[in-house]
Amino acid sequence: MRVLGIETSCDETAAAVVTDAREVLSNVVHQQLADHQPFAGVVPEVAARAHLDQVDAVVARAMAQSGVGWDDLDAVAATAGPGLIGGVLVGVMTAKALAAARSLPFVAVNHLEAHALTARLTDDVTFPYLLLLVSGGHCQLLVVEDVGKYRRLGTTIDDAVGEAFDKTAKMLGLGYPGGPAVEQTAFSGDATRFDLPRPLKGRAGCDFSFSGLKTRVRMAIEALPPGDLIQQDIADLCASFQAAVADVLAERTTRAIETYQTDHLPAGQTGTLVVAGGVAANQAIRARLTDLAAGNGLAFAAPAPKLCTDNGAMVAWAGVERFRLGLQDGLDFRPRPRWPLDPEAPKAVGAGVKA
Repeated sequence: MRVLGIETSCDETAAAVVTDAREVLSNVVHQQLADHQPFAGVVPEVAARAHLDQVDAVVARAMAQSGVGWDDLDAVAATAGPGLIGGVLVGVMTAKALAAARSLPFVAVNHLEAHALTARLTDDVTFPYLLLLVSGGHCQLLVVEDVGKYRRLGTTIDDAVGEAFDKTAKMLGLGYPGGPAVEQTAFSGDATRFDLPRPLKGRAGCDFSFSGLKTRVRMAIEALPPGDLIQQDIADLCASFQAAVADVLAERTTRAIETYQTDHLPAGQTGTLVVAGGVAANQAIRARLTDLAAGNGLAFAAPAPKLCTDNGAMVAWAGVERFRLGLQDGLDFRPRPRWPLDPEAPKAVGAGVKA
């Protein structure tokens, strides 16, 4: 089975061809960094126009690099939400047009499910597994029971962790994208210099909060001597911030592991902790979670960094997973700016919940 996947939910225009034998035949990503750097963040209207300009060429490159002809495809999949709705519309309409023109099935993919299932593409992870999904727009802990079947254990009550990285980078003048810049700068920093909080650490449940941590970074900056920040100040703040984030993720995930092993993992089965999403590319966080999994008797899986950030291969693979179960969608499917993996999960207490 060969599936073409298209991803346009944020600021990457991407397409890939993947097989049900877990082969990535092509994976083309066009990043819009130059379009958004002047604004130090993603501008939805700019992103949608860039997707419109690039999507045809990206799809053509993915098909050419795959060595697969149009007649060899079994389905076309596209991210149909959640995300910036203008960009999502571009990808969905492109996929629908291709499906109609080539008489191919269309598969609407939940962007979060694409991240959630990537570990089955890269590591052939078996259900059920515990997933920490960390990205610019999302921070959740879920038990992945099967394709389309998720149980959310925790979510952010305010900001996502990737957003906190980006805002911290902006305050420190590190530019966009913020996550890689903070990680790189933190290498030369002292993580113990600034006493930053670990929000919700020690409290019941598995929810997250990062708004207060961002505020304390700003307060630390304002408390420094007047004038331009020196490089060591910036490095120490990045290291201290990254350490605080890692502590929070580890502590909240530890709580989720207890629930996963007690209530969701069949007796005698060795479970797996999976981390996915853009922030999963952070090596310090990956190392911390690797140790956490080992300490709790779990296997650990994380996609290669290029498959953690948004890409077409994860969408194509989610399309494979759904299509081989007989799941496909009509050309009247409506894209969704909000599309929770676990619709029955209660809302977290707090403003700005990312669903």
